[in-house]
Amino acid sequence: MSDIIVLRQGLDIPVSGAPDRLVSKSMTPGTVAVEPFVKGLLPRLLVKEGDRVLCGSPVIADKSNPDILITAPASGTVQEIVRGEKRKLLAVLIKTDDRQEYASFDTTDVRKALLASGLWTYIVQRPYGVMANPAVTPRGIFISAFNTAPLAADTEFTLGGEISMLQKGIDALSSIAPVHLSLDGSKPDSPFTRLKGCTVHRFKGKHPAGNVGVQISHICPIRKGEDVWTVSMPALAAIGRLFATGRLQLRRKIAVGGPAAIEPAYIEALPGTPMKELIAFWGGGAENVRIISGSILSGRAVGAEGYIGRDDDQVTIISEGYDKELLGWINPLRFNQFSSDRSYFSWLLPGNKWDMDTNLHGGPRPFLMNENYYKKVLPMDIYPIFLAKACLAGDIEKMEKFGIYEVLPEDLALCEFVDPSKNCIQDMISCGIDLMLKEMA
Repeated sequence: MSDIIVLRQGLDIPVSGAPDRLVSKSMTPGTVAVEPFVKGLLPRLLVKEGDRVLCGSPVIADKSNPDILITAPASGTVQEIVRGEKRKLLAVLIKTDDRQEYASFDTTDVRKALLASGLWTYIVQRPYGVMANPAVTPRGIFISAFNTAPLAADTEFTLGGEISMLQKGIDALSSIAPVHLSLDGSKPDSPFTRLKGCTVHRFKGKHPAGNVGVQISHICPIRKGEDVWTVSMPALAAIGRLFATGRLQLRRKIAVGGPAAIEPAYIEALPGTPMKELIAFWGGGAENVRIISGSILSGRAVGAEGYIGRDDDQVTIISEGYDKELLGWINPLRFNQFSSDRSYFSWLLPGNKWDMDTNLHGGPRPFLMNENYYKKVLPMDIYPIFLAKACLAGDIEKMEKFGIYEVLPEDLALCEFVDPSKNCIQDMISCGIDLMLKEMA
């Protein structure tokens, strides 16, 4: 058994609305969306309205590398091409068949099979969090088998019964580069301990212990000029199914929860499922809730007219915080609100779960220049606020110095949560990464 890496920094946010470990609904929606939101991909549309597609048929290609495809998650007929400003491609809507039909793939060559099936776009290259380059062989491929984000899907529940598919996925990826699998050190009996052909690491600690970026920083930090790849557990299972059956199968269990969710539970659905199919979880009053595809900390607010993200296995429903509070921060006698630094007397109620909303309880202001305040929730050897300010200033030299190669915005989500200055730190990091991609390409 490998040694357990214990992370002392971090914060588990006690938000209410954790989903029950049961599947309340299994659905194949009438319409499914194919969205081109893959960082590093320049989308070129391959279909038109009225075209017939199979599950796994190419829908979008990368302009710079036509071998990289985004494929249909379900069979059916292209119903609508959704475009935004300047005809930017936003989504391809497919009216699904009652009986699904699948494209078949030759799986003898791993890279070609991943490219043809569209699963290559689920492989993320670090630094910068862009789509992996097929011409590159990375130093390693890293997978986190657990998620510590608030209300995150329990991977043992969602994927614990698919060990054989996960194993096939690891076998396929290990033919490209060494695979590193990080397990929850607090669960020695996890079914994922049976996975072979990879280097196993165990982590124990509060969030963000489950973030693959944090894990990489403790296993082998990324240096300038080095590349590593990461793959999520749902994507790993889909890769395994591809090499087991020769078909693209993206169906997954998705956790639906949050303080504003009605009877939080799991569903079985496809990425691209319309959020309006989940209306039973918020009761129809969409104007009073924020519907997030992904984590409450770093997910994407898509609203009732949006879709489940292609990389997400979690939907979070949280109330919009319109109400203003009398006296605000001056009043410490607030037993109904969580404080990470014991500013309110609510810390006297350990174990409580809080009905959090979107209220910032203040507005943006200059940074509190106390690095230790932020590092207490970030178990990485970087300087988060100096890095954020370097990104804000567009100073590439300082961005490199303070750790831009090691992070993605999600890694600093807790810094944003505890920030008394109410700054959008994740947006700053994202802008810094975009600048690095532009200037260092």
